[in-house]
Amino acid sequence: MIATMKRLTLTVILLVSISVTSAHAADSPVKFLFAYGGISASALPLWIGKEQGLFRKYSLDPQLVFIIAGRAAQAMVAGEVNIETNGANHVANAVASGADMTMLLSWENKLGYLFVGRPTVKRAEDLKGKKVAIGTPAGTASLATYVALDYLGLNPKRDNIALLGVGGNPDRLAALLGGGVDATSLGPEIAQLATSQGYPVLLDLAKENVPFQSSGLVTTKKFMKTNPQLIESVAKAIVEAIAFMHNPKNKKAVVDSIAKNLRLDKADRLERAYQNVVQELPRKPCPTVQGVNSVLKIMAQYGLNPKALDLKPEDVIDLSLCKRLDDSGFMERVYQGM
Repeated sequence: MIATMKRLTLTVILLVSISVTSAHAADSPVKFLFAYGGISASALPLWIGKEQGLFRKYSLDPQLVFIIAGRAAQAMVAGEVNIETNGANHVANAVASGADMTMLLSWENKLGYLFVGRPTVKRAEDLKGKKVAIGTPAGTASLATYVALDYLGLNPKRDNIALLGVGGNPDRLAALLGGGVDATSLGPEIAQLATSQGYPVLLDLAKENVPFQSSGLVTTKKFMKTNPQLIESVAKAIVEAIAFMHNPKNKKAVVDSIAKNLRLDKADRLERAYQNVVQELPRKPCPTVQGVNSVLKIMAQYGLNPKALDLKPEDVIDLSLCKRLDDSGFMERVYQGM
């Protein structure tokens, strides 16, 4: 009898403990892995959202981790990551192979890269027979490089240009500054570390206004269906972070985030980076059909994925969440009081 009472008491204690733990967990922010595919301004909405407590406002505690874009897409296909930022090209590759992936938001709707060469490269012809750094073969930075070379009248095969898969922005910058390569495409914030030392900009793709669906919020349709509130909360936090960045009152906080996360230290570089971010960041971060079509065309044209032209924009992006947030007035309300 005593043994039975002890077992009953222990059971009650365990049940109470589980109940308290569950109640506490319900009040705690939801922790989840949030991968971002590039160390550039494309990650600023995430950094700002974390630093300014905007994710926590929606009871979220994302663990932000850098995984280069191609590998991040693979991690999502493998079920290791459910939420990430990535480009439409990686989403298209996954969908073309039968995987479940879609883009819901986007705050980079055109190619914003600078194609930068070594000081010895005075004109496009100087790159013939030289080395050019790209990221992953079908990554956004690589596609930007293909577009830049094509625009400059260069063809890698014909002109004997070696395309080297070097890695992310910091790695490509290091390769350029160290003399390992003769040119590469860099995000504008990182590129100024080279241009300030006399490295010439061979082509500014942003000025050419090439429509291109770059970084955005990516998940799977399955995860979105089973976790609709979580996905909507993530999207709202990002939209608020973008609005925060647009507010002139928050300039210091944005500049501080750029300095810390992109490791820029000089005032003039920080000012240029800030101005570029604010000018290029869409107030309503929704993907565009035109940008996706451009991605699919480039992928097919350069033989990166022959199946790309079989895809439609709606296979790559899902505009329903963006439309719901816009129709509800949320995307306008976050700018009130500026």
